[in-house]
Amino acid sequence: MNKAGKKYVEASKKVEKNKLYTKEEAISLVKETAITKFDSSVEVALKLNLDTKKADQQLRGSLVLPNGTGKVKKVLVIAKGEAAKEAKEAGADFVGDDDMIEKIQKENWFDYDVIVATPDMMASLGKIGRVLGPKGLMPNPKTGTVTATPAKAVADIKKGMVEYKTDSYGNVHAVFGKVSFSDEQLLENLNYIVATIAKAKPQVVKGTYIQNISISSTMGPGIKVDKNSFDI
Repeated sequence: MNKAGKKYVEASKKVEKNKLYTKEEAISLVKETAITKFDSSVEVALKLNLDTKKADQQLRGSLVLPNGTGKVKKVLVIAKGEAAKEAKEAGADFVGDDDMIEKIQKENWFDYDVIVATPDMMASLGKIGRVLGPKGLMPNPKTGTVTATPAKAVADIKKGMVEYKTDSYGNVHAVFGKVSFSDEQLLENLNYIVATIAKAKPQVVKGTYIQNISISSTMGPGIKVDKNSFDI
């Protein structure tokens, strides 16, 4: 067994397999079971009672965490004129229009984390959709990355905007901070994500909507959280 494997096994011993921890206990434990030498990210996974084969049960959106994610994302804005100028002033790392699209196409350029585009640029951007789509970089109105006000989107992303969407099993995964965050910061971010997902419940869903909640650090063990410890 390799070194990382041993660390994981030791960390896992601190987590009772079938116990549901309160959110406060889980936050404390996720920091205690972090095993990386770097400042691990902390992620939440929510298992939802959704049939994602049905369009009206697919969740997709974005939210701005109260305390950010601990990572500053590089933003590329595809826009022209005043919108481009305002995006640059708002802190966008790269701004352009057809020249940037051509750069991605010809140079296979991906030195950014998020693309924001104005609606008028989407037809041009769509030409490289096959390149951007698989990387999760294609802008989408549901996540606020297709907008007539890219400057606001840039500001939100820099503050700690997180995109979320259900996978084919009805799970939502989202990073909500770093191990170096205080318990209070992590707790506030976690509460915000759970409350946002709870409010996004499709009207057609019957029965228990949020089935399970768990959190983990990068490469660390999963910790089950008692959903009754949330005000939802």
